[in-house]
Amino acid sequence: MDMGLQDKVACVAAASQGLGKAIAYGLAAEGAKVAICARRPEPLQAAAAEIAAATGAEVLPIPADVSLPAAASRFVHTAAEHFGRLDILVTNAGGPPPGRFLELDAQQWGKAVDLTLMSTVNLCYAAIPHLRAAGGGRIIAMTSVSVKQPLDNLILSNALRLGVIGLVKTLANELAADNILVNAVCPGWTLTERVQQLLADRAARRGCRVEEVLAEIVADIPLRRMGRPEEIANVVVFLASQRASFVTGTAILVDGGFVKAAL
Repeated sequence: MDMGLQDKVACVAAASQGLGKAIAYGLAAEGAKVAICARRPEPLQAAAAEIAAATGAEVLPIPADVSLPAAASRFVHTAAEHFGRLDILVTNAGGPPPGRFLELDAQQWGKAVDLTLMSTVNLCYAAIPHLRAAGGGRIIAMTSVSVKQPLDNLILSNALRLGVIGLVKTLANELAADNILVNAVCPGWTLTERVQQLLADRAARRGCRVEEVLAEIVADIPLRRMGRPEEIANVVVFLASQRASFVTGTAILVDGGFVKAAL
């Protein structure tokens, strides 16, 4: 199936590993030109080289910490200038630290706001003029199943990712006339470096083995396993493609059935 992504230009944030890297790979495999960013230059360069070698696509690595407004803006503008246009923005960032409400202070909340919510806001501010100039495009925000079903010990993520959903829903309305479609993808438990850290945190809090925590989580997933990064990426690639031309303002769960809510 032709996804209509040949020679489209995509920015994928936080893409040196995990979901971001899988998304960048998925878009590149469909013929898109991809700019990726991350805070650490060495893993970023390695990810870009790996994706380019595997797909034959042009991959532009741009070191940037998207929690910083100037860095988020520079990432998008540099990519658009290099490739001559921008068609797709995938907002993404490492998750805020785990913790219960009374364990966290105002400074930690402020950092989490910058990382989880304002990184998306600032990436969108930078990307929208380029998407308009291209005659339309896609914005896809990576969030979490926690927008539907809060997760234990993740109050920062639980609270702030809902703000991203509010942004997505509103931008979908405001930008529809520009043919810019805005959606969110809400991954469930997926085998990434971030999830491995969360499993270790839960195990440490409970004084048990990581394997025990993993088994409990998997028992609540109807498919009886965690997801693979490429399975999340496949949904993002669809939303970025011409095949999703009538999909906007939605938040899609990709969680193996973990969330039981009807809506």
